Amino acid sequence: MKTRTTETSPLVLARVAGFLYLIANLFAPFTLLYLPSRFIVSGDAAGTANNILASESLFRFGIVLNLFTFIGQIFLVLALYQLLKVVNRNMASLMVIFSLAAVPIAMLNELNSLAVLQLLKNPDYLKVFPIDQLQALAYLLLRLHSQGFLIAQIFWGLWLFPMGYLVFKSGFLPRILGILLMIGCFGYVIESFAAFLGYNMNIIFFTGWGELLLLLWLLIRGVNVEEWRQRERESM
Repeated sequence: MKTRTTETSPLVLARVAGFLYLIANLFAPFTLLYLPSRFIVSGDAAGTANNILASESLFRFGIVLNLFTFIGQIFLVLALYQLLKVVNRNMASLMVIFSLAAVPIAMLNELNSLAVLQLLKNPDYLKVFPIDQLQALAYLLLRLHSQGFLIAQIFWGLWLFPMGYLVFKSGFLPRILGILLMIGCFGYVIESFAAFLGYNMNIIFFTGWGELLLLLWLLIRGVNVEEWRQRERESM
């Protein structure tokens, strides 16, 4: 009787990772770019509060989409670990650690947005405060939300360096993608720390193309199966 060992094809692993990369980042442009401009009126707490109350369902929907994105990040990094661990398990583990470190920070940061709704809905226990004070506090929480996101962004940058290293060393993915991912790491980290120092540096648009290109490559081309198999044999 013959026994048959089943294992997941590296092409399947690549496509699953690419699909999860797409899903995990699908709503990011909507929640990170469109919604803030839709609700926040710079320097105007009352105007911001009115925008949120006028479209409360949309504001809540944005919170849900952010949580969906952060949860998707967990499954994404685990899929990438399965694909890249054949290159170097230690670096693959470091990639997972950095990525997962960002998730609880980002998810807890959404409490700021939920607190904004509590303040603006003006429940009975908050009626001792004037409405303008509640609006000002809600505006402050929105600003804190953006700062909290910058903290999570540090780790979303750091995880790109070990991932870029693994891609560069893999042999089954283009080296240029690894270089671009490592550049993306520095872009995220520099932009976050610059913001804390009071400098507004919008450099991610120029440094963050590696993730998009990797996503497309995994979905369309996958990996060089023979090279992946060779890496797998060497890692045993």
